[in-house]
Amino acid sequence: MKPLLWFAGMAFAVGAQAAPQEPLWAMVKKEQPVAVETLRDLVNIESGSRDKEGLDRLAAFLGERLVALGGKIEYYEPTPADTHRLYDTPNELGKVVIARFAGTGTRRIMLLAHMDTVYAHGTLGKRPYRVEGSRAYGPGIADDKSGVAVILHTLSLLEALDFRDYGALTVVINGDEELSSPGTRKLIQSIGAEHEFVFSCEPTSTKHDEIALATSGIGSASLTVRGKSAHAGVNPELGRNAIIELAHQLLQTNDLSDAERGIKFNWTLSSGGNTRNVIAELATASADVRVRRLSDFDVIEKRFRDRVQSKLIPDTHVEAGFERRRAPLEVTEASRALAKKAQGIYAEMGRSLLVDETGNGVGTDAAFAAGSGEPATAEGFGLAGYGYHSSEEEYVDLDSIEPRLYLLTRLIMDTARGR
Repeated sequence: MKPLLWFAGMAFAVGAQAAPQEPLWAMVKKEQPVAVETLRDLVNIESGSRDKEGLDRLAAFLGERLVALGGKIEYYEPTPADTHRLYDTPNELGKVVIARFAGTGTRRIMLLAHMDTVYAHGTLGKRPYRVEGSRAYGPGIADDKSGVAVILHTLSLLEALDFRDYGALTVVINGDEELSSPGTRKLIQSIGAEHEFVFSCEPTSTKHDEIALATSGIGSASLTVRGKSAHAGVNPELGRNAIIELAHQLLQTNDLSDAERGIKFNWTLSSGGNTRNVIAELATASADVRVRRLSDFDVIEKRFRDRVQSKLIPDTHVEAGFERRRAPLEVTEASRALAKKAQGIYAEMGRSLLVDETGNGVGTDAAFAAGSGEPATAEGFGLAGYGYHSSEEEYVDLDSIEPRLYLLTRLIMDTARGR
């Protein structure tokens, strides 16, 4: 199997000659400046994954907007019983905003996005919302407030068209995605199983105008080494240096990545000791793990645990941990058919849409939504953006608003009508 597969929009000779459908295209152009205002409003409510107050404010804002668009709203508060607790799961998680729209047809469609960001409270003061040329800047503006804005204005366009040909249109916006969705994964999978199509609205890259049919599964590996402390100057030989044993373990597990299978295993955090003149009795490390297939979690976990059986320093104790944080989204024939339809819609605008089947190292909630195997699922319907999860200033390309709104609105209309 080829490790990298792209569909180019070459096969749509008929679609390429078509023009964007009216009156939708004219309505999209009018919607663009309003969508920019929505981006500003969303960014100006800080909503880091651990900022419960900010998340509650944004959830209330979104609830009001979705009610105004005709949605039946409910809020879901993650409970301890339904939370898949990970090592970094906070005690309080953001709620989920769910909006249900009932139609006159039979097809069931789910729209998915998240309101939380990776930024700590106060970041907005250092990086305020601003527009420079065709770029709008602000913390979380691409990931994933752009996706939220696309959903809100797609719904606005459907309402203006009085389009109700779907059976059910369900919007799910959660507040813990950047934490690997510990409190909402079960809910997202349950709602996804009720639908035939899932359009997840994470951002696309400014470098590639694309949607994705695959995302990576995300895991983490950990090592805890327990040794014995001793005076580093007087009697170091009485100690058992946990840092040295950890270094041995890191070196012997440093080549676990498997490019052919798409497995990535990289040590990213380590610490040890607490005083300069004391032999360290404790050292820890964590690794980031990415897989393309669910079954590969078993493969890489076994390889990891087998490697750490060998120790360098006697009388040290090595504890190995492995956590499966997020499942991968795997390609299906149904999702490929969906992608071809999306490419045809893009061709109406004279644009080419790429389709990524590689997973590309990114993990999202689309995999949870598709977990039942029921819905055809595609990712990346948000705006084109850059700089998310980095020290660079995050921005979205405002020129991507029109094609992205047209794409999602038309895709909903066509799938609702069974085309």
